[in-house]
Amino acid sequence: MSVLHHTVVVVNDNDVSRLVPLTELDYTVVDVETTGFTPADCGITEIGAVRVHGGQVVAEFSSLVNPGTPVPGNIVELTGIGDEMLAEAPAVAAVLPGLLAFAEGSVLAAHNARFDLSFLTAACEGAGLPWPGFAVIDTVQLARHLMAVPDEVPDCKLGTLAEFFGTLVQPSHRALADARATAGILTRLTDRLASKGITTLDGLTQWLVEQAAAQEAARAREALRVAVAEAATARWSRCPHWLRWLPAAARRLSRY
Repeated sequence: MSVLHHTVVVVNDNDVSRLVPLTELDYTVVDVETTGFTPADCGITEIGAVRVHGGQVVAEFSSLVNPGTPVPGNIVELTGIGDEMLAEAPAVAAVLPGLLAFAEGSVLAAHNARFDLSFLTAACEGAGLPWPGFAVIDTVQLARHLMAVPDEVPDCKLGTLAEFFGTLVQPSHRALADARATAGILTRLTDRLASKGITTLDGLTQWLVEQAAAQEAARAREALRVAVAEAATARWSRCPHWLRWLPAAARRLSRY
C-alpha cells in the first residue's frame, strides 16, 4: 500500500455522511480479480483500491491473493494472473483487515459493485470478519442513468467509459488499474450529478429511487402494449379469412 500525504476527511457516522456534499466525501474505489464469477465456488486473486478525496487519488491499496485453488486458463489469459504469481501471495483472510482499515470512514464505489462486494462480503464471512456498513455507489448504475446510450457511448462497460472520459489510467483486468480507472469515471459522473442538482448521498439515493420507478413504469407500459398487441393479433387470426380484408376495404372506401 502506498499513501500520499493529504488531509483526508473521515466520516464515521453514515447518517452524517449522507448530508455531506458528494464532493467533500472520501471514497474508496475498489476492484477485485477472481477465478470466476460466483463467490460460492470461486476465489479472489487480487484486490486493488484507491482512496479519493476532492476528485484526487490520495492513497492506494493493492495485493495479490492466493485463492487456494488453481486459476482457470481463461482467467489467466484475461488477467495475466496465474498460479506462479500467486504461490507466495497471502490468503484473503490476511489481506482483508488491511483493506477494511484502508476504507474506514469512506463511501465504497465500484464498477458493477454487486460483483465485487459479493466476493468481499463472502470472504469476510469466511474469515470471521464483520462487514462494515459502508454506503456504496455503483458507477455502472450511475452511468446507465447519466450517459446517453448510444448517442454518447455504445454501452456502460468500464473500458468504454474510461475511453470516453479519457481517464489517466485505462482498465486492464488488473485490480489496481481498474480501480484507478473507475475513480476517474466516478469523478466525472459526480460532476454530472451536480449539474442535475444532486449533491448529497441522500439526494442521490432519492434520485436513484425515482429513476428506478420510472424505468419500472416504462417496462410495465411496454409489457402491457405488447400483451394487448399479441391478444389483438390472436383474436384477428381466428377471424374468417374474408373478414380480415374489411379494415383495408373500409380505408379504401373512406377515400371516396
